[in-house]
Amino acid sequence: MEFLSLLLLAVALAMDSFAVSITVGLSIKKIKFNPVGKVCLLFAFFQGIMPVIGWALGQSFADAISAYDHWVVFALLLFIGGKMLYEAFQYNESAPFVNAYNNKTITMLAIATSIDALAVGISFSLLNVDIVMPAIVIGIVTFIFSHLGIAIGWKLGSIFRNKMEIIGGILLIGIGIKILIEHLLQ
Repeated sequence: MEFLSLLLLAVALAMDSFAVSITVGLSIKKIKFNPVGKVCLLFAFFQGIMPVIGWALGQSFADAISAYDHWVVFALLLFIGGKMLYEAFQYNESAPFVNAYNNKTITMLAIATSIDALAVGISFSLLNVDIVMPAIVIGIVTFIFSHLGIAIGWKLGSIFRNKMEIIGGILLIGIGIKILIEHLLQ
């Protein structure tokens, strides 16, 4: 997988964490390492580990679907991107802010925002992509975007929350289309 595609994929996956981080930023009175560091590290960890888990799962059934794996990858990315777009347009202004000081809440959000990365890991497995570099890049990008999201939430409020999910959804759908076209033209 070329680095630019990997970077765009990592950015797209980080958009859920970014959007939630904006909400976390809204609840923080003063930017300090704790809870900012805790939120960023948890989001990055789960975004980085979920593709590895998905990749391992995909390895177990990759041979059975190798003839149409590009369609499966396309469908997964289309679904994830479409889900992100749907959620962005279902945005609720009155949604409660996320309490950045509640460890259980932050951990559950970190897991929930990384489920998409699990499906992407399955896609990587089907495409025979080595998982180490993507997992690292996805984790680092998520850490950076989570930190930016908290800072933006702290400074600008809820202006950007759903717009980032729209961008992430469009990027995932675009990458899915690119993969499908590449495989169909081979």
